[in-house]
Amino acid sequence: MKWDPIQYGRYAEERARPFLDLVARVAAAAPRRVIDLGCGPGTLTALLGERWPGARVEGIDASPEMIAEALPLANPALTFRVGDIADWAMPADADVIVSNAALQWVPGHREVLRRCARQLPAGGWLAFQLPGNFGSPSHQLMRELAASPRWARHLDGVLRHHDSVGEPAEYAALLLEAGLRADVWESTYLHVLGGTDPVLEWVRGTGLRPVLAALDSSSQDPADFEAEYAAALRAAYPATARGTLFGFRRVFAVGNRAAS
Repeated sequence: MKWDPIQYGRYAEERARPFLDLVARVAAAAPRRVIDLGCGPGTLTALLGERWPGARVEGIDASPEMIAEALPLANPALTFRVGDIADWAMPADADVIVSNAALQWVPGHREVLRRCARQLPAGGWLAFQLPGNFGSPSHQLMRELAASPRWARHLDGVLRHHDSVGEPAEYAALLLEAGLRADVWESTYLHVLGGTDPVLEWVRGTGLRPVLAALDSSSQDPADFEAEYAAALRAAYPATARGTLFGFRRVFAVGNRAAS
């Protein structure tokens, strides 16, 4: 399943806000190594290098397309590589681990987090944010349409929303059980999106991707699904003269191990 960096970047400013809010709560002074798990096109990873200019910063992403987009940003202190978060081994000198809107794509991501939290060195930080909007109309309508008679046989098992993300209390407990100090919260951003069918354009860059990939591989026309879905989104998110309001709930968690 390929990622499209151009489509993902259509709302780059809006997508960056949770990252900036997350990293603002990381109080590491002079980390040796900073790792961004699920770095995407690397633009936000580069900000980590600006925040901690003395650190080695590494971006890891499972998408070769995203890493290809990120590589022009690389320098001796900022590197990127293709890698699977699920199989990633945490280096001993990793003082800051950041993951921005990536872990929901990783089956068993809770175990990945437990492993990172347990292995975090003294003075280390683990910070991640995940979408908390799987109950929003944008996702509910997608699931309902995928389960409808026309599409069910092509999309059975494609969308995994029921266990992809936990609630804030679950992540707080995970960090505390690993002996970390926990700072966990949620925010809902109310974005004003412009253009035609802006919510469809938003989910094309992320949550709709598995659906479109499955339909394409089954010789179905993804445009037919999109047309039905777009009509439902227009009703759920009516356009106004000043744009379309789109609620974007996120779950944030920051863990810190006390310095020895």
